[in-house]
Amino acid sequence: MSEIAFDNAPIGLALLEDRIIRRCNLEFAGVFGGRPETFIDTPMAALYPSRAEFESIGARGLKVMRATGHYRDERIMRRRSGQLFWCRVRGQSLTPDDPFARGVWSFADLSHDRPVVALTPRERDVAILTARGLTSKEIGRDLGLSYRTIEVYRARLLEKFGARKLPELVAKLTGMPL
Repeated sequence: MSEIAFDNAPIGLALLEDRIIRRCNLEFAGVFGGRPETFIDTPMAALYPSRAEFESIGARGLKVMRATGHYRDERIMRRRSGQLFWCRVRGQSLTPDDPFARGVWSFADLSHDRPVVALTPRERDVAILTARGLTSKEIGRDLGLSYRTIEVYRARLLEKFGARKLPELVAKLTGMPL
């Protein structure tokens, strides 16, 4: 019964070991473009916009998972076709002493509510952390940049998203109605 529930869950699910897909369900395969069996033994790095983003999000996630055992964010991911899309990601470690050794992760396609705007990897980092409610100083500390540099990135994001103020940008980044 649990296999039927996993395979047919209305959200994308994947069992990962060391950030490699060992099993995924139909919804996950549909979101990323393929059949479940085509994703077996696929490194998650293949589904990120870049290797650098895979590594930076992984480092941030590992830090949180070591403290709590779970992680959540919304980020840009890449389908097998190469198309980028916004994705809500949630993960639960099954191995608390080594959080990435084995875990269950969910992936929800947000592309209908949040179109992708062309962003640099650093702009994406700032956008993700802004959407999580961090201040410029907090983002700067997290990314190893000055808060003034973060303000420059936020100004670019305001322009790219056609937002006048930070709350409007956050609403657009999170898909909330204005």
